[in-house]
Amino acid sequence: MLLIMTKEMTSKAKPLSFSTTMRNPDRIALFLNQILPFENHILTDDVIMDIVKNIIKNKLYKPYYIDRNNNLKEIFYNDDLSFSNDQIEEIIINSPQKHKEAGFNYGWPSRFDTWYSLPKEFGFLYYEMNQPIKISNIGHMLIDALNEETPNSRKIQNVFLNSLMKYSTDNPFRKNSNSNVPLLLLLKVIGLLKKDKEENGAGVFRQELSLFICWKDDDANRLYKKIKEIRANVKFTYSDEYIYDICLEELGCITDEEKQNSKKYYKMSKICGEAVDEYIRKMRSTGLLSLRGNGRFLDYNSFEQKKIDYVLKNYSENLKFDNKESYYKYIGEIDNNILVIEEEDNIPKKDEVKFDTLKRLAKEYSKDIIFNELSLVSNKKESSDKLLKFISGPIRLEFLTSIALVQNFDNIMVIPNYPVDDEGLPTMTAGGDTPDIVCYDGEYDSLFEVTLMCGRSDQVNNEIIPIRRHLLERIKKNNNSFSVFVAPIIHEDTKEAIEWYKHKDNVDIIPYTILEMIEKFKIKNNLGEFLN
Repeated sequence: MLLIMTKEMTSKAKPLSFSTTMRNPDRIALFLNQILPFENHILTDDVIMDIVKNIIKNKLYKPYYIDRNNNLKEIFYNDDLSFSNDQIEEIIINSPQKHKEAGFNYGWPSRFDTWYSLPKEFGFLYYEMNQPIKISNIGHMLIDALNEETPNSRKIQNVFLNSLMKYSTDNPFRKNSNSNVPLLLLLKVIGLLKKDKEENGAGVFRQELSLFICWKDDDANRLYKKIKEIRANVKFTYSDEYIYDICLEELGCITDEEKQNSKKYYKMSKICGEAVDEYIRKMRSTGLLSLRGNGRFLDYNSFEQKKIDYVLKNYSENLKFDNKESYYKYIGEIDNNILVIEEEDNIPKKDEVKFDTLKRLAKEYSKDIIFNELSLVSNKKESSDKLLKFISGPIRLEFLTSIALVQNFDNIMVIPNYPVDDEGLPTMTAGGDTPDIVCYDGEYDSLFEVTLMCGRSDQVNNEIIPIRRHLLERIKKNNNSFSVFVAPIIHEDTKEAIEWYKHKDNVDIIPYTILEMIEKFKIKNNLGEFLN
């Protein structure tokens, strides 16, 4: 399996760039779901178009044509409405994809490869034109984790760790002479910085991550020394232009003329901006990294030290592969040891950092900023906040709601149940066996259950039924218990289910849209007022 890749002699050095088409693990899993019915089918343009139809039918991709047609736009944004087969054909015909990928025909076949090329690099599936579509063991694990009654966030995290601890910049799917395992390079450099008594122990400065994206080899010691040199010269005050110039040198552009000529290929906005953000997202998807200093540093998540040690011990060698399929078999195989290594079991410390961070951010952010961020989540828009933008929508909704509760109500105890890293930032949503957020004020025991799900069956089956169960358990301890259910929109069937459970079990579930919740926070003085 250990072979020399001849393509290195002809490949050029390129910055590491993860596709922004697949920004979060859930989206990758959803796309894998659409290709699952075609596993072992021979990949042809006809099969690709069937997969494209599935993706449009399930509203995972929105061509511009949909926004230009009010009827189609209404269907797309209403989870209870579906596109007919004729409408899907209409969308496809009127949405020519001006796109070409090597090995695929122009248009929709190339768009297909854009969607699935990163999951392929991560070992979740393998495809070539006129060859059978394969889904790996780790790909099936990702699909299964998403399809559990409540998505298994811990398992999804392990899937991405399994891939990224093996993922190489010069894998056979890329033509890149830079050769390292990005996750391992990062972990090694952080380890060297943490051992250095002259450093602050906070890890790698955000702007230094541009170096990792452009680094040509797996020499962590050389990179550590380069960081030391930069910090000695300019501390932490350097500009994007300063680090960009160093990155160009690492990419082989030494003279001023070479640097100038290369700027149209290696854009500063990419190397120092978009690529860094996506690098952080992918590295943090493993669960091994924490953000410190409100997003300014990337460091070990000490709650996952056992996994960090295991990965450093067992995956420090950058293996080389002579063909795509052998690489796919390697990266797509499950390392079961990863699945059984547990977090550091220090519940008091985890609770302490969770609550300290919640209180700190409730003071650092204004109420208006948190309300605005909640509005962005409600409308499925990205945050531009340096910290919040690295937290996916469903997790961010729980986090922001918890902060808003602390900010807007005095004398209550707010206990969110999302797991956290050692910086107190959420890494996953609360588990399905617990309420999202529990609040106490001495009299009332209230549960805030928040979701981005808008469909009838999602809200009733996945949310209201478990909420009723949580509430019945809670009422056994405190009869003054109720639940607030929050979503971008509240389905009419959801309201009917809530009324039925009030009649049947005498439980109080109060539904609000996210925007309504924001307005209620502004005018209510205590938890009991939610019952009015």
